[in-house]
Amino acid sequence: MTDAAAPAVTPEVRALRERYAAFMDEHVYPNEPAFARGDDASQALIGDVRRRAREAGLWAPHIGPEAGGTGQGFLAYAFLNEQIGRSYWGQLAFGCQAPDAGNGEILALAGTPAQKAAWLAPLVAGDVRSFFGMTEPAVSGADPTGLESRAQPDGDDWVIDGHKWFSTGADGAAFGIVRAVTDPGAAPRRRMSLIVVPAETPGVEVVRRIEVFGHEGRGWDSHCEVRFSGVRVPMANTLGQRGEGFRLAQQRLGPGRIHHAMRAIGMAERALEMMCRRTASRSTFGRPIIEHGVVQRWISEARVKIEQVRLLVLKTAWLMDTVGNRGARVEVSAIKVAAPDVATWVIDRAIQAHGGAGVSQDHLLAELYAVARILQIADGPDEVHHMAIARRESRRYRQSVAA
Repeated sequence: MTDAAAPAVTPEVRALRERYAAFMDEHVYPNEPAFARGDDASQALIGDVRRRAREAGLWAPHIGPEAGGTGQGFLAYAFLNEQIGRSYWGQLAFGCQAPDAGNGEILALAGTPAQKAAWLAPLVAGDVRSFFGMTEPAVSGADPTGLESRAQPDGDDWVIDGHKWFSTGADGAAFGIVRAVTDPGAAPRRRMSLIVVPAETPGVEVVRRIEVFGHEGRGWDSHCEVRFSGVRVPMANTLGQRGEGFRLAQQRLGPGRIHHAMRAIGMAERALEMMCRRTASRSTFGRPIIEHGVVQRWISEARVKIEQVRLLVLKTAWLMDTVGNRGARVEVSAIKVAAPDVATWVIDRAIQAHGGAGVSQDHLLAELYAVARILQIADGPDEVHHMAIARRESRRYRQSVAA
C-alpha cells in the first residue's frame, strides 16, 4: 500500500503502521504453524507474543488510553488493521480479537463505572475473555428483532432463559454480553436489553463447540452453542437503559464491521503476494506461470479491487470519527459487503494459482478463505446489507412516486 492511498492518515499513524508490520514480521508470521497446534507450548508462545506487544506499546489498538488501550480513533485503527489482518493470529497477538474488541467498545460506551471496573478493565488488559450472545438457532439471524431469549424481572434480578449459538469465544470465557427480550410488548426495536452474564452463573451451559468449515476451534476462536436456563443476574448488569439492546448492539456491530473489513483487505493483500510469488517461481508450458495472460489478469484485477475497497473502508472509518455510526450507516453496510467479497475473490484466485497445494495445510490460503467466507454471513448476511443500502438509496425515488 502506498502513502497516497490514505492521504488523510497522519505521518505518525503511518509510522505506527510500520511498527505493527515489523512486529508481525518478527513475532507473528514465523510462529503461525506453532500457534495453530493449540497445545500447551502453543499457548505459552502466544502468551509471550502478547507480552511483547504490550511492552512495545502496541496493545489493544481498538480502544483509547482512557480504557487501557492505545487506540487513536477509527481511521487510525482501520489503517493498522490491514497489517493485523494479514494473519489470523494478528488480532490475538495485539489483544484486539473478536468478540472481545467489540464487547470492550460497548462496555466503554455504555458501561457504568462499576461495570467498567468489573469487566472492561480485565478484558482490555487481556486477563479474561468474553462472548456475545445474540444469534439463536430457532430464528433467522438476518432479523435480530425476532430473537426469543427472555429476561424476566424478579425483584432486583433478571432471570434469563434462552438458547444461543455461534457465540464466538464462549469456550473458557469469563462473561458474556447477552441480548434478551425484556419488554415483549414494546416496539420491535425496544423489546431487548443487553445484559452482562458471568459465565460461572448457575444455568449457563456451553453445550458444544460448533465446527466451522470442519474446524472446531477452541478458546478464543470457538463458536459455541450456549443455553441459559433460569440464569439469575442482578439488574445492575444491564448495559445502558432497559430496552436499548437493539440500539447498543448496532453501535457495537458498526465498528466491528470496519475492523473485519480492513482485516479482510489485509488477507487479500497477503493472498495476492502469495499468488505472485508462487506463479513467479514455477513454470508451465515453457515459461513462468506469472507470464500467462490469465494469471496477469488475476493479478491486475486483484490490485484494482483491493485499492477500491481500501479507500471505501478508510472513508467509512473517517465518517465514524467525524459524524458517528448513524452518519456512516450506508458506508458501513457497503464495506461489510465489499471487503469480504474482494477477499474471497483474491484468495480463490491465489488458491487456483497454487494448484493442489493451495488447499493443503502447507499454505495458509484455505484458512484465509474460510475466514473471509464466514465474514459474508457474520455480523448480518450480505443480502440484508444490500437490502439496507438499496432502501436508503431509493428512498427519495419511492417517496416521489408515493407523492
